[in-house]
Amino acid sequence: MSSLAHDTQWVDAIDQAELVRSGKVTPVELLDAAIERAEQLNPTINALTFTWFDKARDIARNLPTNSAMPLRGVPFILKDLHAAMKGLPLSNGNKAMKAAALNSNYTAEIVQRFINAGLVIFGRGNSPEFGSVPTTEPEAWGPTRNPWDTNRMAGGSSGGSAAAVAAGIVPAAHATDGGGSVRIPAACCGLVGLKVSQGRITAAPLRDETNLGVEHVVSRTVRDTALLLDIVEGPAVGDRVIAPPPTRPYLEEIGAPTGKLRIGFLDHRPVPGDIDPECAEGVRIVAKVLEDLGHHVDAAWPQALEDQSFAPKFTSLWSTNMSVAREGVAALLGREVTKEDFELVNWTMAEYSKRASATDYANAILSTSHYRRAVQQWWADGWDILLTPTAARVPLPIGSFDNDPNDPMKPMKVAADFVPFTPAFNTSGQPAISLPLHWTAEGVPVGMQLVAAYGREDLLIRLASQLEVAMPWAHRRPVASQLK
Repeated sequence: MSSLAHDTQWVDAIDQAELVRSGKVTPVELLDAAIERAEQLNPTINALTFTWFDKARDIARNLPTNSAMPLRGVPFILKDLHAAMKGLPLSNGNKAMKAAALNSNYTAEIVQRFINAGLVIFGRGNSPEFGSVPTTEPEAWGPTRNPWDTNRMAGGSSGGSAAAVAAGIVPAAHATDGGGSVRIPAACCGLVGLKVSQGRITAAPLRDETNLGVEHVVSRTVRDTALLLDIVEGPAVGDRVIAPPPTRPYLEEIGAPTGKLRIGFLDHRPVPGDIDPECAEGVRIVAKVLEDLGHHVDAAWPQALEDQSFAPKFTSLWSTNMSVAREGVAALLGREVTKEDFELVNWTMAEYSKRASATDYANAILSTSHYRRAVQQWWADGWDILLTPTAARVPLPIGSFDNDPNDPMKPMKVAADFVPFTPAFNTSGQPAISLPLHWTAEGVPVGMQLVAAYGREDLLIRLASQLEVAMPWAHRRPVASQLK
């Protein structure tokens, strides 16, 4: 590895931008360093799908000298899901779309905001097909491996982005979250992963802010997450849900006083079942640190999380998304699609959705609105933060979510066991962040989730930056020998 590729491997986005701004490196040099790392490390972790190195070099070479670009010249990747960039391919983790390699005819608004900030986008991070499961092992591209232990999953659905950041290929990367897909890979890969409030970042021009999914990034530092939120937050024309605007830039929340917060913690599964002892232990350790920092901490949580009718409601909406995705693929390919074009679990969910009536779907939407109000009431009653594990298990071995012809819904059953703590807050629309605050004796990261009231990303960033000082993780890096 060249000296520049080595020297910038663990430098965050803000400091990489400063290297460019100060004239110490050029955008092309910074990009070439990231490409060198990608070429060396990606064969082991399989984080990237499509790449366009030469086009990215042209972009880097021709970047305007513009002080309004806060991340000018910083290399970046987009998740291979939803994030259209005009003239470049997108597969959504689907083998038929991978084979077609169709170029997008538009650029998504969030992608344009990344471009406007000066980020140099050179490729895409691997994603499970349509982001349907919390691991990144699509049949189309193969499994993304966890840089901390390459026998384990990197999480999903933003696993390619997370593995690329954890391995030091890029300092931050685009991610999406419809049931935990920012937070879960952040937890598996030892990163910061903020799921924003519904309507915080526009889904324009083709997606809907009222659905379960939101977009943002995974990063190694809280300040990068904050600055990138400043870059992409806000509505666009036609948005149906718009979160309250921040009172000041999110970057200014770094190090700002939190005051004494009322924090509840949940160190067990809210519905019957067990969790890995490491996950429970992590919650208790963080709870003690929060108490030592002066916060009021109790074993308390929203009782609505114990509603066992929630999972099938969420699955009903999730299945409908798969059906819509299937129709979208058919439209893009210009032909009827077949079972061979899709992974078994997603085809099965789409078929299930087709058998449901419009009334069934309307009732699912209504019941989730009731659930949203019930969950949010806990914060309205005076609590500031909920602490939980991000997942119920440490990262599982590669292959744990494989499709099974004898049990078509097996990956979703594994998912339900693995991530009982994240989907509720996609339904409630609240912001939640995963932080790398616990580690196994073997050095595998175990993420912890903090959840705030709707619209309170400012508070989450303040508290996350406080914990970043109290329980630092910047010194932790994957074992280099695993990545060669």
